Amino acid sequence: MATPQSDTPLSPLRTVAVVGLGTMGTGIAEVLAAAGRDVIGIDVSEAQAAKCVAALEASTARCVERGRLTGQQRAELLARVTTGTDLSAAADADLVIEVAPESYEIKQQIFRELDGVVRPETVLATGTNALSVTRLAADSAHPERVLGMHFFNPAPAMKLVEVVSSVLTAPAAVTAVTNLALDLGKEPVAVGDRPGFVADGLLFGYLNQAAAMYEARYASREDIDAAMRLGCGLPMGPLALLDLIGVDTARTVLDAMYAASRDRLHAPAPILKQLSEAGLTGRKAGRGFYTYEAPGSGTVVEDALTPSEDGPSVAGRPVRSVGVAGSGTMASGIAEVFAKAGLEVVLAARSEEKAQAAKARVGKSLSRSVGKGRMTAEAAASTLDLIRATGTYDDFADVDLAVEAVAEDLEVKRQLFTTLDKVCKPGAVLATTTSSLPVVACARATSRPQDVIGMHFFNPAPAMKLVEVVRTVLTADDVHATVREVCAKIRKHAVDCGDRAGFIVNALLFPYLNNAVKMVQEHYATLDDIDAAMKLGGGYPMGPFELLDVVGLDVSLAIEKVLHREFRDPGLAPAPLLEHLVAAGCLGRKTGRGFREYAKR
Repeated sequence: MATPQSDTPLSPLRTVAVVGLGTMGTGIAEVLAAAGRDVIGIDVSEAQAAKCVAALEASTARCVERGRLTGQQRAELLARVTTGTDLSAAADADLVIEVAPESYEIKQQIFRELDGVVRPETVLATGTNALSVTRLAADSAHPERVLGMHFFNPAPAMKLVEVVSSVLTAPAAVTAVTNLALDLGKEPVAVGDRPGFVADGLLFGYLNQAAAMYEARYASREDIDAAMRLGCGLPMGPLALLDLIGVDTARTVLDAMYAASRDRLHAPAPILKQLSEAGLTGRKAGRGFYTYEAPGSGTVVEDALTPSEDGPSVAGRPVRSVGVAGSGTMASGIAEVFAKAGLEVVLAARSEEKAQAAKARVGKSLSRSVGKGRMTAEAAASTLDLIRATGTYDDFADVDLAVEAVAEDLEVKRQLFTTLDKVCKPGAVLATTTSSLPVVACARATSRPQDVIGMHFFNPAPAMKLVEVVRTVLTADDVHATVREVCAKIRKHAVDCGDRAGFIVNALLFPYLNNAVKMVQEHYATLDDIDAAMKLGGGYPMGPFELLDVVGLDVSLAIEKVLHREFRDPGLAPAPLLEHLVAAGCLGRKTGRGFREYAKR
């Protein structure tokens, strides 16, 4: 086996050849030229090389229009880029970045030809996001100079670059490429060689599960996408993102990941194969999970699967007053939401003292809104007056809708629903805010399971726009219609889903978080690098470890155990590192230590 060379200094990477001038190659060429590098663009297709030049001219012209470049700077940038179809043009390059199609045969052929063209010290980088860098390097005459340099699309805008080392890569090559990435204004993250690396390794498993969820007709494509945008703050829903990436590309990446991991979560959902083989590969084809105005367009148009804008065929029950059971942050937040919509609210807890404390929390929240100019003091006072705090559930006797937000414990919830069944008037809708427990189990604790439904709010309830509406097999149509109408009244976006562990958001979010923990557990990448990769490469508002520490490691572990128990998939088994941290009392920000340490309040 070849061994890495000593850490000898490499020449500055001033001249860079880019092999493959598709969208990614063109973007990389622009980034390099903008940073003062001489760029040699190479593609087997003369037409594609010409298209690259035209794209660069158009892109830089827009930069001049927006004041980001002067005319002189644009001319100098374009002059630094030459294009052609012959690999021999790379002879004088200090670095070659190949972004050819995701095929071992194509990439290995390129590397073999480059071995006969470039200098021995020239660094060879692959832009693959799915194939083994080690396998590509092993076939090269100088495996020590081969590594991965994974840019994200669009390359000029995306800050992340994953620098991928194999066991054969010389440290000097890694250093040279890392320094180049910094010179380009990018944020390099060092990762080892495994399919998907960090960002795509976490992202594509999540996308695959979303595709499988849609394929099972568990929720509509629109509701899955809205749930992840509104529930997690993501820039795009997973199915829209699959269309943007390309369904065929996603299938290729997942095939490579599954070949390496044998994790069923990476086995491509059958719908990805069906869409790919039908040519429905997403935006580039004009149709994928959604239908687009034209191939290449991002404008979605209606098709046979687009939900009707007509109202529900069944009318909901009238709701003028709401009972909220619980005294925690979620209960007070939900009470505030209903009161802001003008509904009378009975806020009940196990004692008068706890109920008054919950109402006081609402008062503080409303005061903050007044301080920020979001509402007047008079409106805040009248909103608070709509909430009546009580220490007995007997005061739910006349409410039209009762919403429980008590502890996430099935026995506690079942006991409460037994009480609500006795106290609430006939026809009242009974709702649970559970995030992971079976709604039907709560329903069966009553004599009227047809009146029971899930209303999963997200924390903080006043700010988060999403409510997952969870029907059981026993829920009446008019109960479902009632809750949809209430969601519209309180200005929340309702998404429908079935009574299955995790519903939409948690069923997709927590396996992703668990896989991130496994990456750290296996010493594949650091907490900071993984968090940076997902924020910079995936557009996530928080990295997975930031989010785990905010949610609470104990809460996260409990949800992952529920998912594993329901779906019985070995890939969903909670990471031992997460279990160890919880056992040690390291629960996140609330205890001052989780994956990171926090200053004591």
